[in-house]
Amino acid sequence: MSDAPVISSIDDRVLALAGVLQALAQVRRIADTGQSEAAQVDVALASVLRLEAETAEAVYGDAQDLRKGLGLLRDHLANNPRDQALGKLALAVLQLERRFSRDDAMAEKVGAGIASAAATAVQLGTSHPDVITQLAELYAGTISQLSPRIMVQGNPHYLGQAGVVAEIRSLLLASLRSAVLWRHSGGSLLDFVFRRRDMAAAIDARLG
Repeated sequence: MSDAPVISSIDDRVLALAGVLQALAQVRRIADTGQSEAAQVDVALASVLRLEAETAEAVYGDAQDLRKGLGLLRDHLANNPRDQALGKLALAVLQLERRFSRDDAMAEKVGAGIASAAATAVQLGTSHPDVITQLAELYAGTISQLSPRIMVQGNPHYLGQAGVVAEIRSLLLASLRSAVLWRHSGGSLLDFVFRRRDMAAAIDARLG
C-alpha cells in the first residue's frame, strides 16, 4: 500500500480525499443501519486491490465513481458538512496514515495481504464475502494495532454482528489506502488552510 505512485496535482489530492470520505460514509451508514450501498462498497474495495495503478483516477477505475465522495468533500470545504462525525473520522484516518506509513514492516505485511485478497477477488469478485473477510482480518491483525485505534460509533445492535464488523474493517482499510494515495500526491493538512479554493475549483471541474 505504501508503494502508491508519487503524483502532485491538486486534482489527484481531491480524488484521494474523495475516496477517503466516500469509503467512510459507508462505514457510518453501516454502523448506523447495518446496510451498505453495494456500488459504493465495490468502488472502495476495488481501490484497495489496485496497488499497481499509475494515476489517482486509475485507483478508482473512473473518477465518476467518486461523485458522492467529491460532493462530501465540497461540503466540508464549504464548512457545511452533512455529517460532522464523518469529518472527524476522516481526520483520524489521515492521522493514522502517518503512523502506518512510518512502519515499514507493517506496510509490507499489509501489501502481501492485499495481494492475497486480490487473487481471491479475481476468482470470486471484489465484494465477495470471502474477500471482505480477508481484508477485514488483515486490518484487524495489522492497522487496528496502531494507537490510537479508529473508533466507529453506531448502533450497538449492528456493531455486534460479525458481518457488519468485517465490512466496516474492510472499508476502513479502503479509506487508509486513499489516505496513503493522498499523502503520496503531496497532500498535507496545510492544504485545508492554504489550498481550499484550489481544491474546491478542482471539485467543481469534476462535478460540473
